[in-house]
Amino acid sequence: MIRITLMLVALAALFGCGEPVAQGSAARILLLGDSMFATNRASNRAVADVLEAELGQEVLDRSVFGARYFHPLPLTGAAGMRLESQYREGDWDWVVMNGGGNDLLLGCGCSLCQGVLNRLVSADGRSGTIPAHVARIRASGARVVYAGYLRNPGMGTPIKHCGPAGNELDRRLALMAGFDAGVTFVPMADLVPYRDTSYHGPDRIHPSVKGSQGIGARLAAVMKSKDRPETKRRSRR
Repeated sequence: MIRITLMLVALAALFGCGEPVAQGSAARILLLGDSMFATNRASNRAVADVLEAELGQEVLDRSVFGARYFHPLPLTGAAGMRLESQYREGDWDWVVMNGGGNDLLLGCGCSLCQGVLNRLVSADGRSGTIPAHVARIRASGARVVYAGYLRNPGMGTPIKHCGPAGNELDRRLALMAGFDAGVTFVPMADLVPYRDTSYHGPDRIHPSVKGSQGIGARLAAVMKSKDRPETKRRSRR
């Protein structure tokens, strides 16, 4: 009964609605993802806002609460958006992405998830829904940064049992990124210090303002390190 109650709390948090906010037609950075990116947007302190401040560039934020790759949700509209449908053709320099957590939580309850993991990305990182989606984006010439999920080390949370599946997803995404110099996987599993509650909101699922700041700052640092003309030329197909 406790497990079921905790799962319902997690689902309620994940199903919050939020429409994507276009942040300017001149943007050369596109952000796609789920609630880890979309949280704190109402106060202009979401991950996209941090990226804009850190990089000094506009970001088009299309992340949506409840976004997933393939697991059906009992919702319509933005909160049920599929991650692949968030992408828009454009002359993007960077596409920053996350996703897969809702598929693991809702598709297999974060346990016995081998089948869902394989649909997302194969054990060797070469195939699956995520590599196919990334490959389509890379074909446009844009560089891709794929972010992992935050963890809550030393704390109990409604989705604590998702840790092993999340770790395996991280491992596979890192392998995927290793096959293309234009793709970078940025883990977030080590971002939160042990028993530090300040990186998450009260639900202990979504990032606090500090959490969004930490995620955005880490992504921006990686993008800055790779944003050299010679690196950009080599990474484009």
